[in-house]
Amino acid sequence: MMKGILLSLGMPPTGFVLVIVIGLLMFGAWRRAGRRLAWGALIALIIFGTPAFSSSLLLALESDLPTTPSADHPPQAIIILGGEVIRTDEEPLGIRPGLLTLDRLRTGATLQRRTGLPILVTGGPTQRHTAPVAVVMAQSLKDDFRTPAKWVEPKADDTWQNARFSADILRAEGVTSVYVVTHSWHMRRAILAFQGTGLTVTAFPTSLDDPLGPDFDDFIPRAAGWQTAYFALHEWIGYAWYKLR
Repeated sequence: MMKGILLSLGMPPTGFVLVIVIGLLMFGAWRRAGRRLAWGALIALIIFGTPAFSSSLLLALESDLPTTPSADHPPQAIIILGGEVIRTDEEPLGIRPGLLTLDRLRTGATLQRRTGLPILVTGGPTQRHTAPVAVVMAQSLKDDFRTPAKWVEPKADDTWQNARFSADILRAEGVTSVYVVTHSWHMRRAILAFQGTGLTVTAFPTSLDDPLGPDFDDFIPRAAGWQTAYFALHEWIGYAWYKLR
């Protein structure tokens, strides 16, 4: 929980705003340095808020993904990574998949109907909900997509654990090659984690962003730009951290 709070505080736009405030509060011998720090953070806040810049960070995550199955080791199963969930009184579990999770479930169900391969869903309990994300995903696959999940991995707290715990389940079943289903911007970090378990991985992203050139208004800072920058920086930092592990 504390890791998530600190990460959120350091990400745009909050992180830049905090640096601006800190810079403006510096006084005495540090006054000039504080003003420079505040101006630098303000410029960064504006740049990261432009969709033209933030989208380029996201598109870079989607390049060179291994989307072609290995001829020597074709996939034997489909792994769908959990995302967010939403509290609701309309579901027996009290929560339902959020939009990101539904995107992944829809893509995984489509792939299952195309290939006939069994599905593993992975995701542990969130901080505010007791039911594991994977259990909610399995229920949604059954009810909303008429597609069963053969395996449910209900303990993972992050992508690294998604990979480790899922690999343990699948190796016991003789599975050594898999499709991994998640969003394209999350895929690079997910592949790194799963390849670290020894599995042969084929990426099957929910979608790839349109690489068309930016429009004029994409150079105007707005909330969508900061949201995109948040996702992109979160993934690049996570990818770098996994590289060092």
